[in-house]
Amino acid sequence: MTKYIVEGGRPLFGEIQISGAKNAAVAIIPAALMVSGPCRIENMPQISDVTILLNILQDLGARVRYVNSHTVEIDSSALRNGRVPYEAARRCRGSYYMLGALLGRFGLADVALPGGCDFGGARPIDQHLKGFRALGAQVDTQSGFVMAEAAGGRVKGANIFFDKVSVGATINIMLAAAMADGMSVIENAAKEPHVVDVANFLNSMGANIMGAGTDVIKVRGVDCLRGGSYTIIPDQIEAGTYMAAVAACGGEVKLCNIIPKHMDCISAKMAEMGVEIHEVDDSLMVSRIGPLMKANIKTMPYPGFPTDMQPQVAVALCLARGTSIIMDSVWNTRFRYTDQFVRMGAQIQVDGSLAIIEGVERLTGAQLEACDLRAGAAMLIAALAAHGISEITNVQYIERGYEDVIGKIRGVGGRIRAVEVPEEDLMISNVS
Repeated sequence: MTKYIVEGGRPLFGEIQISGAKNAAVAIIPAALMVSGPCRIENMPQISDVTILLNILQDLGARVRYVNSHTVEIDSSALRNGRVPYEAARRCRGSYYMLGALLGRFGLADVALPGGCDFGGARPIDQHLKGFRALGAQVDTQSGFVMAEAAGGRVKGANIFFDKVSVGATINIMLAAAMADGMSVIENAAKEPHVVDVANFLNSMGANIMGAGTDVIKVRGVDCLRGGSYTIIPDQIEAGTYMAAVAACGGEVKLCNIIPKHMDCISAKMAEMGVEIHEVDDSLMVSRIGPLMKANIKTMPYPGFPTDMQPQVAVALCLARGTSIIMDSVWNTRFRYTDQFVRMGAQIQVDGSLAIIEGVERLTGAQLEACDLRAGAAMLIAALAAHGISEITNVQYIERGYEDVIGKIRGVGGRIRAVEVPEEDLMISNVS
């Protein structure tokens, strides 16, 4: 097992290249199952979730070849429809996109319920199943598997209205509808950049999807998807995470290879907190020299402030002057990480979906245990900002979504190293 050792208390200076979007990649890879021919996907992030999904594709009969470190060629021409096993699916939440992809192409899908991050509550897929049923599929859940089958081997176009905005359900139904018989209309759809990216990928392969990025998406089903090339968008949340690191630690960092418009919902809040942000072509110059100011944050579906940035910004607010309030209206069980920050000297009180943060002068190093992907990233930021040495365990959560995180942090002056320790030593450390 691996843990990170971080010596904090230093400002960050330099340049960071932002990788391809994790949330787009984990949907586009399953979408490649629908393509009858080789498709070349560029700007693929090197993260564990991508590796898991590519392995699942190979198990299903797809041919996967790395052209270079960030370009993958996938050929699903000879794909055999099969069951996505529990052991593979439970390690990656994006595996549930196999449902929409396989149902769309074959009219049949048999996929284990996914794992991924645990926020201390269920991750319901009821809106996904509602959408599949609206498309004419018979859906059953048994022994941890979801089985969906369309009569006649093909789903039918339909009108679907989501009871709540769901990124996962929007993408999954969009996948299934791409090869449906007829037109589908998805209402109350999610508008996140990676939803648009998946639609653009499918369209580049021959799909007919209109309205992605709005709350109404229209999908006219096609008979087949052909091969082609596509480049994944930059990762909005990775860029936001490093923005939060500069806010917490101070310094000046240039974030390269981004789409500035995607960052507006994060940049606006950072500016309110006293962080200076300057746009330069496809880069942002982020700096913080003076004190941080308090702020109130409410997470919302895009274009609101993203729930995936809530823990990282909370670190900076722990060091801001005054009282800040965070309300997470998307995942109200996502505050489990706050106990770890309290051990570092933060003053946080949680009441349901609210966290009240009283800014402190400084944080001190501590032993930390990541409990999910974004909380793990927040603990890394806290360790970089804290005085003294911190140790972070369960770093596999961080590596699910951040490419070369150690190299990128070292590149801007952060002191961090990974060490391998016996698993029993980690267990003893966590108990103590």
